[in-house]
Amino acid sequence: MKKRSREELSPDITPLIDVVFLLLIFFMTSTVFKKDELALALSLPKGQAGEGIDQRKKSIVIELDSSELAVNGSKISIDELAAKLSSVSKEKEIELRVSKNVVYERVIEILDTLKSQKLSNLNLVTKEIK
Repeated sequence: MKKRSREELSPDITPLIDVVFLLLIFFMTSTVFKKDELALALSLPKGQAGEGIDQRKKSIVIELDSSELAVNGSKISIDELAAKLSSVSKEKEIELRVSKNVVYERVIEILDTLKSQKLSNLNLVTKEIK
């Protein structure tokens, strides 16, 4: 009679690897959607005194960098800004985030566009000093 050799059983880790990769893909894609509000990397000027903004209210965020302009996270040109703001309610809050290295003339163009659309509820956002 021949002796049977015992084979050592090892668990199959293929499903475990699949689950790990699915979790990795899920977390990678969900963190990308969190940053959609800020389209431009701005270097905001520092402010000494100011008030906090109520983040629960929905407002329009206009970001202005030295070469680009973004409204609510989507990059647009200065010519398209008036058309985008034409359908906005006059009571809507507008957050203006301007990088500290922007030419003053570009800020005036944005303010002129806001005035032509009769939007006056404006908040200038600065970096908080701690």
